[in-house]
Amino acid sequence: MTNSALFTPLSLRSMELSHRGWVAPMCQYSAEPATAPGVPTDWHLMHLGSFAVGGAALILTEATAVNHQGMISPRDTGLYNDEQVTGWRRITDFVHANGSAGAKIGVQLAHAGRKASTYWPFSTKSGSVPEDDGGWATVGPTTQAFGELAAPGAMTAGDIDRVVQDFAASASRALEAGFDAIEIHAAHGYLLHQFLSPLVNTRTDDWGGGEAGRMKLLLDVIDAVRSRVPGDFPVLLRISASDWSNGGLDADSSVRLAKLVSEHGIDLIDVSSGGAVPDAKIPVAPGYQTAFAEQIRREADVPVGAVGLIASAVQAEHVVVSGQAEGVFIARAALRDPHWWQRAAFELGQQVPWAPQYERAAPRASF
Repeated sequence: MTNSALFTPLSLRSMELSHRGWVAPMCQYSAEPATAPGVPTDWHLMHLGSFAVGGAALILTEATAVNHQGMISPRDTGLYNDEQVTGWRRITDFVHANGSAGAKIGVQLAHAGRKASTYWPFSTKSGSVPEDDGGWATVGPTTQAFGELAAPGAMTAGDIDRVVQDFAASASRALEAGFDAIEIHAAHGYLLHQFLSPLVNTRTDDWGGGEAGRMKLLLDVIDAVRSRVPGDFPVLLRISASDWSNGGLDADSSVRLAKLVSEHGIDLIDVSSGGAVPDAKIPVAPGYQTAFAEQIRREADVPVGAVGLIASAVQAEHVVVSGQAEGVFIARAALRDPHWWQRAAFELGQQVPWAPQYERAAPRASF
C-alpha cells in the first residue's frame, strides 16, 4: 500500500477530518416553496447522505440563505427559522451516523443579493421571478443590475446591519442543527462578493470606496459569525479569487483579503472564481483555479481548498502533494459517482472503510 497525501488526516480547530477529499457546495433547487420554504427535503437527505456513505471526509451543503430575501431562487434552502433547523438536523444526524469515513458536514451560509429571486436552472422559465409568481424585491450594494436580472434596491446602513445580524443568527442555528463547520459564501457574484468587487460596489460610504471599505461587510459578517460559535468551531470562507475582468478582483487582491480574514478567525479559504459580472471571460479547464489557491496559500500563509473541474484521483493527489492546497473540493465528479472517494482510495492504493451494507462491493483487485 502506497502513502497518499490525499488520504492523510487534517484538523481544523476541533474538527478532525479523516482525509483531504471533500464535497463542494452544489445548489439543488429542491426545497418546496409552497409548503415548506427553505426546508431541506428527502432529496437533500439522499444527495448529501450518499456522499457520506461514499467516503467523503467533509461535506458542504448548498448555498443556504440567511434570510428569505437572500435566496437565489424560491427553491433554495435556508437556515433562518426553526422548521429549517429541524430539517437540517435530520440530515446532519444521518451523515454522522452513516459516514463511512467519519464524515463531517458544514453549512454554507449565503445571501444572493442582486442575483436573488431567480428561476432555478431546470425551470421552464428564466431570469428574475416576478412577485406575482413567488418572487421578491432584491438588494445589492447599488441599484446596478446583474445582466438582464431585475435591478436591486441599494442597501441602506440599516439593511447592511440586518444582514450581518442574519448571518450571526444563522450561525447560532447551525449549531442547533448539528453542523460541524460553517462556510461563509463570499464568491460567485452573491452579496458579499458584490461588496468586495470594484466592478459592482461603486459606493462611496463606509462600505465602499477603496479596498478597505469594500471588505468591511465581509469582515463584519465573519466577526458576527465567530461571536456566535465556540472558539474551537471551524469557520471557512469561499471566495472568488478573480473576477476574470479588467479592474476586478485578482489574485493579488485576494492574497490581501486572505491575510485579513485569517486574522478575523477564518480557518480555511475555499478558492473559487468568477460570478461578479456576466461578461467575464473564464478559461474553464481542468484545475483552472488551483493556481489561485496555491498563490493564496503561499503568499498569505493560510490553509486553502482547491475546487474547479478536479475529477480524477491522480489529479486530486497532485493538488495536495504538490502543495497547491490542503485539500480538494469535488463537485461534478461526485454527482457522477457518489462513491468517488472510495474509488479514489483504491486507485491510489489506500484502504478506506465501506458501510457494512455495501462492504461486498469494496474493490479487491479491480473496481
